[in-house]
Amino acid sequence: MELVLAMDLKKNLVVHGKSGKRASYKPLDWGCSPTAEPHGFVTAVAPKFLYIADLDRIEGNGSHDRVVRDCARQVAACYVDRGSRSPDDLLNGYHIRNIIGTETGGSDLSRYTGGFLSLDIRDGCVIPSGRDPVDFLRRANGWKFDGCIILNIGAVGTETGINKDTLGKMRATYHRKLFYGGGVATVADLQALSDAGFDGAIIATALHRGTVPLAWVRRGRCC
Repeated sequence: MELVLAMDLKKNLVVHGKSGKRASYKPLDWGCSPTAEPHGFVTAVAPKFLYIADLDRIEGNGSHDRVVRDCARQVAACYVDRGSRSPDDLLNGYHIRNIIGTETGGSDLSRYTGGFLSLDIRDGCVIPSGRDPVDFLRRANGWKFDGCIILNIGAVGTETGINKDTLGKMRATYHRKLFYGGGVATVADLQALSDAGFDGAIIATALHRGTVPLAWVRRGRCC
């Protein structure tokens, strides 16, 4: 199973937050890197795979496109959610794989012909539609994405673990690559995702707290 390091960008710094409350996110000045400057952060942690959320662009407050491109050159693959709002609003660059989030991608996601779909989930429902994630995944099989990310926004940074009861149903419903992020707290959580057949897991806090080995992030694999 692929192991991907999450990195949130806000005002040109790597930030750490909790439960998707972006206004309160603070620079990540602890953990595995001595700096919250993005290039230095990626150099210090040296992940094989990277997930970047450009929070400023997602919220319409600016862009980190140059920083994202620079960081993408340091890794084997860089999954990027920058709040794309149409198929013409994607980022080209070395090692970049675009993510289209349900939060910003628009009501007609069938317009997109590649990249990864992110099911942005809060309180058990896909935002902004409020639909059930399994029903949404079933519909997503008919779209042209390369894969899908289940992103539990409300669990980000909480170390609360994952709801193992729904993993098998989500995996059985979606027929392409399927990743999971948000609340992954322990090696046991990673094992549960692997056992359920997920293709990748996205982590951040678990790495910086030391509950998932740095060596796993550097090789991009676990379990």
